[in-house]
Amino acid sequence: MQPLRCNSKPVDLSRKTYVTPFKLILFTLLALFFAAIVRWKRARGPLALCAVALFWLLAAGWLTAPLLDLAQPRQQSAAPATFAPRTAIILLGGGTIYDDDNVLVPPRDVLTRIEVSAENYAACKRTAATCQVIVSGGNPQRHRSTEADTYLPYLLRRRVPRADIVLENSSRTTYENARNVSAIVGQSRYDALILVTSAYQMRRALLDFHRFGVVPQPLISSARHARVGVLPRYDNLVNAELALHELIGIAQFHVYRAIGWF
Repeated sequence: MQPLRCNSKPVDLSRKTYVTPFKLILFTLLALFFAAIVRWKRARGPLALCAVALFWLLAAGWLTAPLLDLAQPRQQSAAPATFAPRTAIILLGGGTIYDDDNVLVPPRDVLTRIEVSAENYAACKRTAATCQVIVSGGNPQRHRSTEADTYLPYLLRRRVPRADIVLENSSRTTYENARNVSAIVGQSRYDALILVTSAYQMRRALLDFHRFGVVPQPLISSARHARVGVLPRYDNLVNAELALHELIGIAQFHVYRAIGWF
């Protein structure tokens, strides 16, 4: 498998081939429209028209583009990381998928996170005394292996020594990523922390890490962009799902903080 190269700026995954399973947001929205159409017979026509219009706007990119703008940081250029004598690079998990041979592998955007982490590890080793990569990701999808364990061989292939890799393989959510990694970095005296993840996850990830008193440098590995046009596209629906998931997560974070749950 050929690695994705990421140099001075994050990779645009909107034109890459990838397979991302839908979560529940768009499916739930479609189910609600269907239930409303069945329940209110007199409003079936307008409700059906609204449903078609909404999903066309998402699939054609007209609604997906602003959703991505809200979810992703405005500044998406990958500024060079600043290394210190003791540096930790935090690689956030993004799921696992089965390829055509039924082998568990990282999704395309996670391959970019791995590549960016490995490149920055190599740069860090040229200037810093201690560099480590903390891989955070459990098994929320209940696949054969955790995210962290699945990503490990890819880091090893990119010449990151096993002795410099710390596996955190129990997190199931971004909040748990932040909580569990904060416990790891709290036990070590790191001078610099670098958080590597995709643009769509970065804003919520920083909120969660700040919640636990960890303030890492954000390093965006890839960004997603809608392809606006007339024809519906599946990748626009995938991007809309991701953006909605992150926006709901951000709203949930603030609500939970307000009522004292976080």
